[in-house]
Amino acid sequence: MNTLLFAHREVREARRNRWLWLYALVFVALASALMWLGLSALGSYGVAGFGRTGASLINLILLIVPLMGLTLGALSIAGERERGTLLFLLAQPVSAAEVLIGKYLGLAFALIAALSAGFGISGLLIAWHGGVVQSDLYLALWGLTVLLVLLSLAVGFLISALARKGATAMGTALFVWLLLVFLSDLGVMGTALVLRLSVGQLFSLALLNPLQSFKLLAVLIVQGDLEILGPAGLYALRAFGDALVPFLLALLVGWTVSALALSVVIFRHRGALE
Repeated sequence: MNTLLFAHREVREARRNRWLWLYALVFVALASALMWLGLSALGSYGVAGFGRTGASLINLILLIVPLMGLTLGALSIAGERERGTLLFLLAQPVSAAEVLIGKYLGLAFALIAALSAGFGISGLLIAWHGGVVQSDLYLALWGLTVLLVLLSLAVGFLISALARKGATAMGTALFVWLLLVFLSDLGVMGTALVLRLSVGQLFSLALLNPLQSFKLLAVLIVQGDLEILGPAGLYALRAFGDALVPFLLALLVGWTVSALALSVVIFRHRGALE
């Protein structure tokens, strides 16, 4: 019950969060623009058309969603710790785990609602423009995006549990975002060239970045195969076959649960102390 109360409190605060509204508006605007331009450029519409625009949508999701989850999650605990309100919350007859999980659930609900609006508006644009999209395909991509929200938010809460100041948490979150979105790809390519890694080793190294697991799953859903990702994608299909999707889903869930569990452990130990 306490967890739900804290979740409801977090949802109310999220409504007043200017960063959340800004992220949501940017995502809705860019997603709608990608869908509109992609379908307008095709001349003929259908599932194949969505395959092209869907690929652009995947790249947008990989760029925006981790930034949303990491930064908002990073400010959740550290911000209240810095303002002193966290000390008041923990003085109540509640556990540290109830506070953190409640805040996590509330913020997750707010983020998912904002992103769902973006997906809904994009879907309406497709329908209005004459496009036809398989509903199960579109819903599967939405479901993967929800999982990415939960993952990035869990990592953000882990950063927040460790940080003493809101500015430190925000800076760390932005660094992690850059590392996951940009630097990891360059690092994998550089390591592969220097060490002359095999395709299997390259695939294993890439999976150290949870965003790569999301990318593989999303491309597989939208395109139906992984040829677009080159030898690593083909190796993944050959090595795992039908087990590839459950394996990648398990990796994403494992990253999420591990990050959230570790943040609870750290928060129990540190509490409101700076």
